[in-house]
Amino acid sequence: MKSLFKSLYRKRRKNESLIKYLMWIIHLWLGLLSSIIVFVMCLTGCLYAFKNQIIDLYNSDKVYITSASKTPQRPDQIQAALSKSGKELTALLIPDSQNRSYIVSYREKQLDKSSYYNQYNGHILGQADTGANRFFEVVLDIHRNLMMGNAGRQIVGASVLMFCILIISGFVLWLPKKLKFLKQGLTVKLKAKFQRVNYDLHNTLGFYTFLMLFFIAVTGLYITYPWVKNALIVSLGGSSIDNIAEEKSGDDPFGGLLEDMLQKQDEKKNLKNTASASIDQILKLANNQLPYTAVTSIELPNKENPRYVVIKTNTRNFLGMMLPDEVTFDKTGVFKTKELFSDKPLNKQFTALAKPLHTGEIMGLPSIILYFLVSLIGCSLPVTGFLIWWHRFRKMK
Repeated sequence: MKSLFKSLYRKRRKNESLIKYLMWIIHLWLGLLSSIIVFVMCLTGCLYAFKNQIIDLYNSDKVYITSASKTPQRPDQIQAALSKSGKELTALLIPDSQNRSYIVSYREKQLDKSSYYNQYNGHILGQADTGANRFFEVVLDIHRNLMMGNAGRQIVGASVLMFCILIISGFVLWLPKKLKFLKQGLTVKLKAKFQRVNYDLHNTLGFYTFLMLFFIAVTGLYITYPWVKNALIVSLGGSSIDNIAEEKSGDDPFGGLLEDMLQKQDEKKNLKNTASASIDQILKLANNQLPYTAVTSIELPNKENPRYVVIKTNTRNFLGMMLPDEVTFDKTGVFKTKELFSDKPLNKQFTALAKPLHTGEIMGLPSIILYFLVSLIGCSLPVTGFLIWWHRFRKMK
C-alpha cells in the first residue's frame, strides 16, 4: 500500500516549474481515474465512425445499383408508380451518385415506411436490414451512457471533462525545456527499450492528436451538458438560453417562430382546395434557388407542415464540408423561404453541425478516416499512460 501511495506522488524536482509539477500530479491522478471510461469512449467512437459506410455495405444489394446508361425516373413518375400500388409518397432522397438508389418514404395503410428504390427500373428494393442498425444502437448507447441511463451519462460526462483537463495538462508536460529537446518530443525512438518506446508513444502521439482530441471531447460535452452548450453558443455570439425569453429585439426567435406558424396555418386554410404543384416543378424551382449538384431531399406537404421543403447538401466550399441549404415553397410552388448555411450566424452554424463535427461526418470519408485514426490513438493513450505509471509503481516495491 505504501508503494501505491508513493507511486501517486513525488516531490517537486530541482528547476521544475510549479506549473509543470502541478500538471504532473493532475495528469497522473485524473488519468488513473478516467482511463477505463476514456478507453471505452474512444473505442466506441472508432466503431461508430464508420456507421454509415458499414450499414451501406450491409445493404449493398439495395444501396448500389447499375445505371446501364438509362435515364432515371423523374420524381413525378416515382410518385405515380407508388400511388398505383396504394403508397402515398411523403419524401424522397436523391443521391449525387448515379450508382446509388433513391430512398423513398411513403405512407401505406396508415403506416409510415421507408425503402430503397431503383430509379432506373422502378423497382422497390426493400427496407434497410436492421441488423447493423441494432449493433450501432448498442455502440451508441455505450458511448453515450455505458448502457446505464442518466447515471452512466453523468459518469461519461465527468470522464470526458477530466479527459479535456488531461489533454491540456499533457500538452504542458510535453513542452520541452529547451528548443534542442524539441525533436525528442516529436519522434518515437523505436529501437529503444520497451519503457522508452511506450513513453514516446504516449508523449508524441498525444501531442500530434491533442487538438483533434480536445475538439472531439468538447463537442461531446456540448451534447452531454446543457451548460457547456449554453457557454459555447454564447461564446460564438448567440444568446444564453436563460436570456432568450427576455429579448425584445426584432430578432426575437419566439416571435419569428410564432409568425411562421401563423403563416402556415393561413396556407393550410387558403390553399386547402388548390391543386398542388408537381414535385418536378418544385425540384426545378429549388435548383434555380440552389444551382448546384448535391444530395437532395424533398419533403412533401403534410398535416404538420403545408410546405415543400427541399434541402441540398452543399459541398462547394474550401474544405468540402457538407453544409445544408434549405428552400421552402407553398403547396402551389410559390417561393417562401431560403436558408443558406453560409448566411447563418456562427452560433447557429455550430449548432447545426455539432453532431457531424463530433462524429467526423462533416467532410465525408476523408474526415471519418481521420477521426478514426485520432480516436484509435485516443484509445492507446490510457493504455500507454497506465503502463508508464505501472512501471513506476513496480520500481517502488
